[in-house]
Amino acid sequence: MISTSEFKKGLKIEYKGEPYEIIDFQHVKMQQRAPIVRTKIKHLKTGRVLEENFSAGEKFEKPELEEKHMQYLYSQGDSYVFMDMESYEQISIPKERIGDAIYYIKEEMIVDVIYYKGEPLVIEPPMFVELRVTETEPAFKGDTASGGAKPAKLETGLTVKVPFHIQTGDLLKIDTRTGEYIEKVKE
Repeated sequence: MISTSEFKKGLKIEYKGEPYEIIDFQHVKMQQRAPIVRTKIKHLKTGRVLEENFSAGEKFEKPELEEKHMQYLYSQGDSYVFMDMESYEQISIPKERIGDAIYYIKEEMIVDVIYYKGEPLVIEPPMFVELRVTETEPAFKGDTASGGAKPAKLETGLTVKVPFHIQTGDLLKIDTRTGEYIEKVKE
């Protein structure tokens, strides 16, 4: 059982018989009332985000989730094919089920696939990925003085803000939790 006092971002709970992930929470103490926990939770099957208030100390079941290391093989129409690294079994996951993780995976990459009751729910890419810039504006002399940023399109279709010195063809380290540029990778 998980109590509201144990809440943290990324924690997975079972609420109303369904698996949810805590996105954000705040403990609120009100005058002459019992404290509550304001929570934003994301449904792991549908991706819908709910805002719920729970009584302080309320308890939740931990969902029966299974994590498997799988290799992303290729895309086929509107689905993506992954291979279990232990059994070599291949599964096809619909594009909409993958969500934003689609921008952080490329062929042959190892990812974690979270299963709930035998059904693949969530794709979790590594915390940091290296992606190549396919399109960005050229830098002009004097741009770097302002310390600003420009948009760059990466090989997976993700667009991130990068420093002016980044050019098309550069390999970048990207944080998959925030979608932000970390550094240029030396090749």
